[in-house]
Amino acid sequence: MDILKLGMPELRQKALPVSRITPDYELLAQNMLDTLHKYKGAGLAGPQVGVLERIYVIHLERDKPLVFINPSITETSPDTCLCEEGCLSIPGFWGDITRPKTVRVQAWNEKGRPFTLEASGLLARVIQHEYDHLEGVLYIDHLSQVKRERLVSKYERLNKTGAKRK
Repeated sequence: MDILKLGMPELRQKALPVSRITPDYELLAQNMLDTLHKYKGAGLAGPQVGVLERIYVIHLERDKPLVFINPSITETSPDTCLCEEGCLSIPGFWGDITRPKTVRVQAWNEKGRPFTLEASGLLARVIQHEYDHLEGVLYIDHLSQVKRERLVSKYERLNKTGAKRK
C-alpha cells in the first residue's frame, strides 16, 4: 500500500463509517499493519492509504497490534501533555502538539468484536492522532498558523526539488 502525502485531497476528507465488518477487513487491517511496519510508524489510518473508511491500526513496540473500526473517543482527561508528533503522510517533519493525557475509546476489531480501551501515554496520543485522520484533520492543524505555514512551505519546497530532509 502507498501512503498518501500532504496535499492529497483524501487526507482532508472525513472517513465514512464501516457499515458491515466482513473478512475483507481482516485483510485490509493486515495490509495496513504491513505498511505501518514497512515505514516504521506507530499508527496508520484508512485515509492515509486511500481508504476513506473509519479504520486505523496501531502497533507500538512491545504491544500487540490493535485494529480500530468505527472508533469513538468517549472520554478524554482534562490533563494535557505537550509532545512532539510526526506523521507518515508528512515524513521528516515534527511539531509539538498538546493533547489529553488519557482517553477512552470504543471500537470494533477486525473480527467485528466490540471493545473499550482506556489508554494513556504514547498509546493515547497515537489513538487521538489516528482518530484525527478519520476526521480529515492532520497533526499540523493543531499548530499555530505561523508554525503550520512554515512547516508546509518547507515540506512543499523540499518535495518540489526532490531533496531529502535529514
